Amino acid sequence: MNHPRPRQKLALFLAAVVAAPTLVACGSDDGANVLTFWQSPDSSGVVGKIVDRCNQEANGRYVIRRETLPNSADAQREQLVRRLAAKDKTMNVLFMDVIWAPEFAEAKWILPFEGDDEAKATADLLEGPKESATWKGKLYAAPFSSNSQLLWYRKSLAQQAGVDPTAENFTWDDLIDASSKMPENSRFVEIQGNRYEGYMVWINGLVSSAGGSILKDVDLGSKATADIDSDAGRRAAEIIEKFAKSPAADFGLSTAVEESTRAAFQNGTAWAMLNWPYIYGLGSENAKKDPKFKAIFDDYAWARYPRVDANRASAPPIGGAMIGVGAYTPAAKRPLAFEAVACITSPESQKQRMDTLGEPATRAAIYDDPAILAKYPFAPLIRESIDQAAPRPLSPFYNDVTIAVQRTWHPPSSVNPSYTPRRSDRLIGQALKGKVLL
Repeated sequence: MNHPRPRQKLALFLAAVVAAPTLVACGSDDGANVLTFWQSPDSSGVVGKIVDRCNQEANGRYVIRRETLPNSADAQREQLVRRLAAKDKTMNVLFMDVIWAPEFAEAKWILPFEGDDEAKATADLLEGPKESATWKGKLYAAPFSSNSQLLWYRKSLAQQAGVDPTAENFTWDDLIDASSKMPENSRFVEIQGNRYEGYMVWINGLVSSAGGSILKDVDLGSKATADIDSDAGRRAAEIIEKFAKSPAADFGLSTAVEESTRAAFQNGTAWAMLNWPYIYGLGSENAKKDPKFKAIFDDYAWARYPRVDANRASAPPIGGAMIGVGAYTPAAKRPLAFEAVACITSPESQKQRMDTLGEPATRAAIYDDPAILAKYPFAPLIRESIDQAAPRPLSPFYNDVTIAVQRTWHPPSSVNPSYTPRRSDRLIGQALKGKVLL
C-alpha cells in the first residue's frame, strides 16, 4: 500500500535533492552490462532466486545487481523519487507499487514499453494489472504481481444463518444484515477502516462497484476533476454509514488494518472479513502448527467482493506491483534493462513467486496450473476478480487525491451520504489545483 504525502512539500524536498551533488555522484554508471534492480525487501529469498536465474539465462549479456528498498511503500517511493529526481544512472530496473505509474510517467522518470517489449509484458495479461500500468495509452511498467480482495467467511456460521455469500447477487446490504443473525461473540465483519490507504481501497471499491469513479478525465492530469459527489459516491457513503452503525462493525473499525482484521477473523470474533489472499497462506501455516486452529482454518470459505447493487457486478479492489525501466538508464543499457524486466516478470518467475509467497500472478494461464490450484483452491476466483477489478484513480496527483478522500471520509462513523461526498469533491478539487493538504 502507498502512504502519501502532499506533493507541494515533496516539491520543496526534491528541489533540495536535485541541488545536492552527493546524490548525483552516487549514481555513476556501473559498467556496460551491469543493471541495478531496486527491489522491495524479500525475506523469502524468492526474488534473489529469480534474479540468479535471469543472470544465468543472460549468459553475460547483462548482470543484474540488486539493491533493496526500505520496508514501507512510502519510504520506497521516497527513495525512488529522490534518485530519479537526481537523474541517477543506476535507476535501471525499478520495483513500483501498482499506483505509481501515472506519477512516474508524467514526470518522465520511466520509459514506455514498446514493440516486442510491450508484447512480452502484456502476453496473457489480466485486464486489471494492464490498466494499472497504462498511462495515456502507453504501457509504462510490466506487471509483476497482482492482488485483489475477497470476502472471507466462516462456512459453518453462514450455513447456520442461512446466508450464501457466493450467490451471484450477494450485496453489501446482505452482508451487513447477516451479522444480526450471527452468534453474539462472532457477529463482526472485519474491514480496514483506519485512516490510511487500506480505507481508500474500501471507498474506491464501493464507488467503482456502484458504477462511478473518484476522478473523471484522468488523462488530463491536473485538469482532471473530482467525481465522487455523484450517485455512486452517495451510494458508497450509504453503505459505510449503514455498516458503521450496524452490529457488523467491530468496535475498532476506525483503527482497523489488514493484520488486525485478520487476527479478529482468525480468533473467531468475526464471521466474515474483506482482505487480501495472503491471509490464506498464513492460516494454512498456523493450521499445520496448531491442531486447535486447524478446525477454524478448515471452516474458511471465500466469495467474490460483494455487490453494491444486486443487478450490477462488483468491481473488486486491485493491488500488486510492477517493474519499470528508469529513464536515466544509459541508452546502451536500455535494451538490456527491458530484457531483464521480461525475465523478472515472466510467467515462470510469477509462478515461482505465487507458489512461494502466495502473491497472485498477473498472467491468466498460471491460475490453471495444477500445483497452484492444489495450493490455492480459490485461484480461479482471484483471476476473475483481478481481471474485473477497478484500479484506484490513475493520476499523477494520486497522493493528494487519497489524502483528500481519507480525510473527508474518516472515521467511518462520521460518513453521511448527504454531505461526505460533497466535502470530498471540494477537497479533491483543491488538491488538483495545487493547494497544500496538511
